[in-house]
Amino acid sequence: MSLYDSFLCEEQFQCSICLDVFTNPASTPCGHSFCMQCITKYWNGAKVFKCPLCKKSFEKRPDLQINRTLREITDQYKSMKNGVVKNKSGRKGSGGHGSPSSHLFDELKKKLRHPVRKTHQTFSRSLESDSTSTSFPPVKNSQASSVPNHSFSDALNETYVAGPPVSHRPHTRRRRYTLSGTEMSQNVPLCEIHNRPILIFCRSDQVCICPECEMEDHPDHDTVTVETEWMETKTLLTVSERTIQDMIIERINKIEEINMSVTELELAVDRETAGSVSLFSSLVCFIERSQAELVEAMEISRKAAQRHAESMTRQLEQEIEELKKRQSELSKLAQSDDHLYCVKTFPILSSPPPTKDWYKVSVNSDLGTESIYMSILAQVEKFAKELKNITEKGFPAQTLDPSPSRSQPRIKGIQEYALDVTLDSNTAHPRLVLSSDLKSVRCGDRHQLVPDNPERFEKVVCVIGREPISSGKHYWEVDVTGKTDWDLGVVKYSVSRKGKIEYTPDNGFWFLSLRDKNKFGFRSQPYTDVPVNLVLHKIGIFVDFENGQVSFYNVDAKIHIYTFNDIFNETLYPFFSPCTNKSGRNDLPLIITPVKMTE
Repeated sequence: MSLYDSFLCEEQFQCSICLDVFTNPASTPCGHSFCMQCITKYWNGAKVFKCPLCKKSFEKRPDLQINRTLREITDQYKSMKNGVVKNKSGRKGSGGHGSPSSHLFDELKKKLRHPVRKTHQTFSRSLESDSTSTSFPPVKNSQASSVPNHSFSDALNETYVAGPPVSHRPHTRRRRYTLSGTEMSQNVPLCEIHNRPILIFCRSDQVCICPECEMEDHPDHDTVTVETEWMETKTLLTVSERTIQDMIIERINKIEEINMSVTELELAVDRETAGSVSLFSSLVCFIERSQAELVEAMEISRKAAQRHAESMTRQLEQEIEELKKRQSELSKLAQSDDHLYCVKTFPILSSPPPTKDWYKVSVNSDLGTESIYMSILAQVEKFAKELKNITEKGFPAQTLDPSPSRSQPRIKGIQEYALDVTLDSNTAHPRLVLSSDLKSVRCGDRHQLVPDNPERFEKVVCVIGREPISSGKHYWEVDVTGKTDWDLGVVKYSVSRKGKIEYTPDNGFWFLSLRDKNKFGFRSQPYTDVPVNLVLHKIGIFVDFENGQVSFYNVDAKIHIYTFNDIFNETLYPFFSPCTNKSGRNDLPLIITPVKMTE
């Protein structure tokens, strides 16, 4: 086999764009070569100028020049190739020391001897220096060893000791490097530039390279073997897998939370719909009853006026009869010829009969129905307006808007607004017993001797916190373990402290209640039942002053219980009521606990 077949192949002189032998080759700043015409067309119209092979970007379009040395070698290769083809056709053979091809190989040997040895040394050093890399046995090349003793063939053999065997079948642009040994066989991709195994990873440029690339383009970079980099990457892969798994679990929990919220919403809607229908039915019954009573009263008034008119009509008719009789008698007297009788009778008949003075008597046609109608009209309009306000207030935008920014905050997100709450002993009911650190309260058996100051609650067994809430967001937690009854929430500072109190938002009270261990409700008007399916040990109370929200959370289960929307126009204070101790059945205290961030 000729030296041409042993050493050179067309791929070494092939442009990676047109896949043909170089024509006027030009080299880019990154060291790769292409036909001048190919690279010019490739960059024409491009906004970013990149190397077609390594994809390295250049700030501006490089001013390329023809690589004369490479063009000379390419031309020599073409001439040599043409010569070999001619010899195969029966002309003078090539490969001898006196042939033109031999002189061409001598020149190529001088140009390539140094890089070949450097490549061998670099590759050998790279394999020996890395203890984690696989030790590959030398690969013998029978084609190379069959070449006569020649300095250039020595260099060729020196290259192939650590390099891949050369196949003399038609080459492809991307080949696999196969290592054979007694213990293992591994396919390693080859560098498209140097045709060497890609065994090194450059951490500086985040790219896989061959040993010759390391020597030429990455001499001072942080490099390791690909196997070492993969072992470290596997550690990061484990972290990424764990992160993805945590994200999956978080979303599964979110689905459960959404489903639970939908269930609670359906129960609340059903409950409130039934309550609203019942209220409207009661309202309709009341209106119908009032309408019947009003119509009946107006009918009674009409009938009374009618009877009165009929009575006066009868009296008038009787008087008319009397007057007609008198008129008839006077008419007869006028026609009488008995003058003496006429003179004696006339004084008696001349006086009218006794009658009622009807001049000032009249029938009042206004029975007050118009005023009643106007009053009813005003009340209906007022009621319609109030009902509209109730409807609008009953469906706030926070409930209807499904966007995350308007939905109820998660307990983990609100714990950052933790408020250190302490109890105000000056407001505590006389039966309440407060701890020395003012963090817990229970109901005692009898009243204590305490000053009857204006701030103290007289009838309600409750106490408020010292910390005012006039803006922003605030959150605190209360341990209710073992309690059968309690009230927790917020109050306005101006609420009534003495006498009978109605606990409603209109009177400045916003709190959640527990009665008989399992009956939860919010003290609205009317009372709102709150479904709670889990046992509560710790309650979280969250207040958003600007948005008018007071929310309650099950801290252990990390779920939202209930939110009431209102408008806060006055300073609020935390509210605590352990309720009466019920002869020891409810004597455990309410305990304000430190807020611990939920994982």
